[in-house]
Amino acid sequence: MTEDQAGVSQAVKVYKALGEPTRLNIVLLLKEQNLCCSDILTKLETVAHSTLSHHLKQLTECGVLNLRKDGTYKYYGVNREVALKYAPYLLQ
Repeated sequence: MTEDQAGVSQAVKVYKALGEPTRLNIVLLLKEQNLCCSDILTKLETVAHSTLSHHLKQLTECGVLNLRKDGTYKYYGVNREVALKYAPYLLQ
């Protein structure tokens, strides 16, 4: 796979992940601060824990979110480099 093909593949993954409204809301929520799952659940209110886990996995796998583990907690935040490259709207 060439570098151009890899970039296109990455872009498709990012846009596909952000094309789901709940995932877009998660990223917009995390653009200001890193949060753990329970804090994200509290702020979103309408998402089940298992559904949130699925969305967070999709967003981390495509590179939009960073994951940091601190003991038993997992903190998520926006990967600013990926957001700037593929979706600068997220950082406005």
